Amino acid sequence: MSTPTRAFVGRLSELDVFDPLGDKVGRVRDVVVTFSASRARPRAIGLVVEVPGRRRVFVPMTRVTSVEGGQVITTGLVNMRRFEQRPNETLVVAELFERPVQVSTEGGEVVAATVQDIGIEQMGTRGWALARVAVRLESSRPSRLGLLGRRRGETFVATVEEVRGLRDASEGQGAAKLLETYEDLKPADLAEVIHDLSPQRRAEVAAALGDERLADVIEELPEDDQVEIIAGLEVSRAADVLEAMEPDDAADLLSELPVERREELLQKMEPDEAADLRRLLTYDENTAGGLMTTEPVILGPEASIAEALAVVRRQELSTALATTVFVCRPPLETPTGKFLGIVHIQRLLREPPHNPVGGILDKDVEPLPPTASLGQVTRMLATYDLVGMPVVDDEGHLLGAVTVDDVLDHILPDDWREERHDVVPPTEVTRG
Repeated sequence: MSTPTRAFVGRLSELDVFDPLGDKVGRVRDVVVTFSASRARPRAIGLVVEVPGRRRVFVPMTRVTSVEGGQVITTGLVNMRRFEQRPNETLVVAELFERPVQVSTEGGEVVAATVQDIGIEQMGTRGWALARVAVRLESSRPSRLGLLGRRRGETFVATVEEVRGLRDASEGQGAAKLLETYEDLKPADLAEVIHDLSPQRRAEVAAALGDERLADVIEELPEDDQVEIIAGLEVSRAADVLEAMEPDDAADLLSELPVERREELLQKMEPDEAADLRRLLTYDENTAGGLMTTEPVILGPEASIAEALAVVRRQELSTALATTVFVCRPPLETPTGKFLGIVHIQRLLREPPHNPVGGILDKDVEPLPPTASLGQVTRMLATYDLVGMPVVDDEGHLLGAVTVDDVLDHILPDDWREERHDVVPPTEVTRG
């Protein structure tokens, strides 16, 4: 009898997937399992594979011919329909890693532990099943209980039959291992992963993310998810995350919260940050004032071109904001002194670095008033092939800038974030 094929999901989720000809199909992101009262061991029914285009698809375990040699080999028949998790399915990395469980001892007692990894095994013609659970002990037990005197914090491997609570979601589950698996994803792609999780798991992932990373992800989530996550955070942390968001996105989110919660968060924010958001909240969301960010790149006319290039090179700037420098008289924070004009990044690249930006201003772009409608903003950007437009008040002070990405967010259908990928017709039926 041949030895069953075995693999731990933590290792499996780092592997590339190839077809029989050696062409790369994608990369394993997770393993899908199902629990059943009639089976002692949960079944591993398939892999979640990320294919080109960041689409996550389902590959049945029946199509997996090998998980050895640092790669996964499939039959080559892959359904390219976007993976949608079904109610009876559980994702190992996303939902089982770091789940609190209990491990049965030989003495009949149970020991608190936390899931660190899951081992799956090929069970002949019966497919694949969960067989082993790597756990970290949360309390010490003497050797007479059958755990060889292991101490708290130690890790060992138990059979799946020895582990209780694996299928039951519990409070306080960590998310560090899940985020480690997806650390290479851009915010928009991580937002897609988080959107597909249960509300409880979303909250746990949000708690594990740093403020800057969480802010970037929230900006890419549907409105309902944004509100749910911010509402679930402690007030001080929620205020910190809002400060890390783009001001226009933060204002849009605040406008969806109850007035009492909104005011509570604004009170916790830094006064300057809160003042910007209060100003944005006074504008209708479909006007230039409601669309604009209050933090574009602003320099005085005496700043050198070298200085301007250094500023637009900053990693935290979005691509849209980095294309345009807005030149104003002091003060250089919105609302600024008199707005003088803009300088495009292409012009910066063509001029001597020691020259001042005030000498190469584009003054032909007519600024928008904060009351300009979404239609007016869109037409101006399209007519003059611009990425960003200045928004000024009646006295000519720069209030902010509207960029193409701000406009796209408002002219796309409300549910565009939900419909993240076009559905590709399936080549075969993969799940019953």
